[in-house]
Amino acid sequence: MPADALPEKPVVQAAVNTSEGCKNFFKTLDARIEAVDSLLTVGLDPHIADLPSPATAERAFVFCERIIRETLPFTCCYKPNSAFFEAFGPPGLQALERVCALIPDDVPILLDAKRGDIGSTAQAYASSAFDAFKADGVTVNAYMGREAVRPFLSYRNKGVFVLVKTSNQSSNEFQTLPVRVESSSDTQDVPLYVQMARVCNELAQECVSEEDSPSTTGHGLRHNASGGGVGLVVGATDIEALREVRKACPDLYILAPGVGAQGADLERALSAGLCKDGKGMLIPVSRGISRAENLAAQANAYREQINEVRRGIVQQYEES
Repeated sequence: MPADALPEKPVVQAAVNTSEGCKNFFKTLDARIEAVDSLLTVGLDPHIADLPSPATAERAFVFCERIIRETLPFTCCYKPNSAFFEAFGPPGLQALERVCALIPDDVPILLDAKRGDIGSTAQAYASSAFDAFKADGVTVNAYMGREAVRPFLSYRNKGVFVLVKTSNQSSNEFQTLPVRVESSSDTQDVPLYVQMARVCNELAQECVSEEDSPSTTGHGLRHNASGGGVGLVVGATDIEALREVRKACPDLYILAPGVGAQGADLERALSAGLCKDGKGMLIPVSRGISRAENLAAQANAYREQINEVRRGIVQQYEES
């Protein structure tokens, strides 16, 4: 096999809502982070403007294949954005399927689809991500409540990353609005994104409780102290939000977009969101790598930059 060739990924025929024979997203992620010493998540976003003209689904596939081949030693996870493939219609969906099949089995695939619906529609979205495209995780919009998340969590080994505080400029129009939350002991006004994070933490705890029951023993949902199958999306562009979400969800993984093209402060973001073990965050970079002249060198540079900050933060935790 040539040195730059990708290993073949075995095809796994997964039945709906089962975990037997399927890899666990968070366990695979933890192992991959250790193996390549990286929190870098490489985005696979074949912007039409970045493809040779005329842009086609096949050229989108070739674009992503090159990124995977050159960045594989430096990434803990790949994040294909389904929208850029859907733009090409049926050939684009076939290209997305082929891109996912290229990624080695020891590297988790987080499908960035931002699905948001309930009931049988949400179940169909989950089947699309996990059965059709063989993704290991997916991003979800929970504006419709817990019912928008639970169908995805029925896939016991998958990662479900819920939008909590996004990195776009207009996110504050809704996500920071105060909401009144009543409990048995008091009433609080908190930003909407904080309440979203709290609900996600409750869903994660439910997953752990279900795993501990006799009917689901061995499904391997727990990836840390109280992880469940839930992750969070919090923009690295909002340091206060990262701090507040980490307070509300001390154990959950945070996907923190905004580093690279959006100009987030990496050091401040990691300081606000990293767990004490040096994990708990994924730093996605797409255009900052795909538009570089040397993809491998750029990916390695991001990994080293992240690790330099990460090690300093872990050392501070150890000394405190």
